[in-house]
Amino acid sequence: MLDIIGKKNYYFLFSLLVIIPGLISLALWGLRLSIDFTGGSSITLLFQKPVTQETKSKVKTVFSKDGVQVATMQVAGKSLIVRTPPLSEKRDADILKKLKPVVGSFTQDDFQTIGPTIGKEITLNAFKAVFLAAILIVLYIAWSFRKVPKPASSWRFGITAIIAMMHDLLVVVGIFSILGHFFGVEVDSLFVTAILTVVGFSVHDTIVVYDRIRENLLRVSSVSFDQVVNDSILQTMTRSLNTSLTAMLVLFTLLIFGGESTRWFVLALLIGIASGTYSSIFNASPLLVVWHDWRLKHPRKASAPQKPTKKPWE
Repeated sequence: MLDIIGKKNYYFLFSLLVIIPGLISLALWGLRLSIDFTGGSSITLLFQKPVTQETKSKVKTVFSKDGVQVATMQVAGKSLIVRTPPLSEKRDADILKKLKPVVGSFTQDDFQTIGPTIGKEITLNAFKAVFLAAILIVLYIAWSFRKVPKPASSWRFGITAIIAMMHDLLVVVGIFSILGHFFGVEVDSLFVTAILTVVGFSVHDTIVVYDRIRENLLRVSSVSFDQVVNDSILQTMTRSLNTSLTAMLVLFTLLIFGGESTRWFVLALLIGIASGTYSSIFNASPLLVVWHDWRLKHPRKASAPQKPTKKPWE
């Protein structure tokens, strides 16, 4: 029988090794934010041939001569995405006229402008959404598992589920920080949607295992907590893997054949679901055992009984 709980420290170590590079990248470079968060204009130019370095240089020169600072330029096949400070539609049209004789035939595939105020509001709402989701998940799991037999605690189920969820979020955000620094990948509002979806998948996989742990705790009382958790993981592992692999196969197909606009959204989901499947099996449940064992070794100290006072008539 596979002893997952007995080797839990190895799984914790592997998780740390996966997370640490992303944390270092976040500390050094952070995330490359799109105009959804920073504000500005995004201009997508569609050419008849794949974009070359010479074409990029010519486009940047035209923008610079017109007094517009180019923040980033991203090539996607025949498309060139140019990020600039906020531009009006009239200014955009003027620049396009100046580009025509320099770079040849092209069409503007997309143009959008977001003000810095809206960008800050989107950023704040993203943090609020993740924080509120975490609080609601803890409360829901604590209430749903309130009848779990002692010495197990429903609050431990909720808090360890959130810890596993944070592991998945750090994996996704860390990888995108690395991709942003080395490959210019930007995170936008779709990335926030992907993060919230990953939260749902992560907690769903964890609850599947936790629910089996609760059932086994109620049914079996002569087996140690470690053994109950290990048996529950093995009983639900096939279901968890099949569910996640089915979703990942669909996402992998979308990643290959989907459009450019959803590529990084799909990749974030793929990474998050893979991490969520791992953490629900190898992190969340073993964390329950670590907390349980620690509580048995460090029981709450009961208040010292008070000595009865002697009555005056005794």
